[in-house]
Amino acid sequence: MFNFVPSIDRYIFKLVVVPMLGVFALAASLLTLDKMLRLFDFVAVEGGPVGVVFKMLGALIPEYASLAIPLGLMLGILVAFRKLATSSELDVLRAVGMSYGRMLRMPYIITAVLMAVNVALVFYVQPISRYYYEQLEYELRSGALGASIKVGEFTTLADRMALRIEESEDDGTRLKGIFARVSNDKGQILSISAREGSFLATTDSPDTIILRLDDGTIVQDMGNQSPRVLAFTRQYLPIDLPAIEEFRARGDAEREYILPELLRIGWNSGESEARRDASQASFNFRLVEVVMMALLPLLAVSLGIPPKRSTSALGVFVSIVMVVSYHKINQYGEDLAALGRFDPILALWGPFVLFAALIGWMYYRVAHVPGGQAIGALESWFAKIAKRLGRLFGRRRMRDETAHPDTQGGTPLDPVPAE
Repeated sequence: MFNFVPSIDRYIFKLVVVPMLGVFALAASLLTLDKMLRLFDFVAVEGGPVGVVFKMLGALIPEYASLAIPLGLMLGILVAFRKLATSSELDVLRAVGMSYGRMLRMPYIITAVLMAVNVALVFYVQPISRYYYEQLEYELRSGALGASIKVGEFTTLADRMALRIEESEDDGTRLKGIFARVSNDKGQILSISAREGSFLATTDSPDTIILRLDDGTIVQDMGNQSPRVLAFTRQYLPIDLPAIEEFRARGDAEREYILPELLRIGWNSGESEARRDASQASFNFRLVEVVMMALLPLLAVSLGIPPKRSTSALGVFVSIVMVVSYHKINQYGEDLAALGRFDPILALWGPFVLFAALIGWMYYRVAHVPGGQAIGALESWFAKIAKRLGRLFGRRRMRDETAHPDTQGGTPLDPVPAE
């Protein structure tokens, strides 16, 4: 597959891909686990089936992927060039006349592929999946069957029935300990208890469902007369489902619009000014987030190469802070532009120009200035702080040993036996 690719490009490809995939997996796992716990709590409170949690997580994967792809790309390239620098392979490549631009050929090929993937995510897949997530959440809150009947609590259905279920097994298909109190058209009250049962769908009416009851008793309240008691082996009880409003159409928020819809609304003079501002802000935010990925290889090289005779990992920390801060600035700019306070071009592309100028200067320092460092001042400050902290802890340890002469290294000395 890679026979036509020069060996140096294949080597850099392997160095980049392995940490990049690791960051993808780590970021996706952390984001998914954090959201999974919240969704489990939400679904448990609403009384929904467990399977809904995984459907909602699947709908959020495109949103998480659009955040993890740029971060994984940058850290993959950064770790690759850091390894080349700390192992002196970078010095050898530079000595044989290979420039940074030549070494960045394969990282930019990877970047182009991931930019295309991110365009598909943020402009097409993510809006649809977000709408699907909102639809699932609405169905849970509105009381669709399986999400409206809560185990261990009384649930009122159609103002004529109070239903309580002790246990639910097999994802809600098998119910145990059922009690129902029903009022009929004659004003009589039926108290029904059953050992177990299950819900059955009907083909005649989608608004009615059948509750099948096994091994139970029916007590009919006759008013002034003695109640009638009936034992049954199997009984079928029709239940009228509560009326559920149809979920709204897609497009309640600008993040649910795909690219053609954003272009049609944002530059249509027939739309309201507020809607045009919101659509233009969303379009520019998505676009600038994708274009920003083209700068990440330069940023990774600038921060991935530590000073000579140093293994400092300060660049890794600085790179993450820069990318996350830039993303938050873009979100703030999108909010201001959507409210009409700033022009979308100024609010979103202004920070991009400043960010690009900073990265360009940092790359120029590393690639074209002999011995230049993008964060040399930060590296020196970091080294001085580390030395001072080391001296401080060293002095404190010496004082502790002086104050306790019977200990050395925290271990008590054995007492000298008396003669």
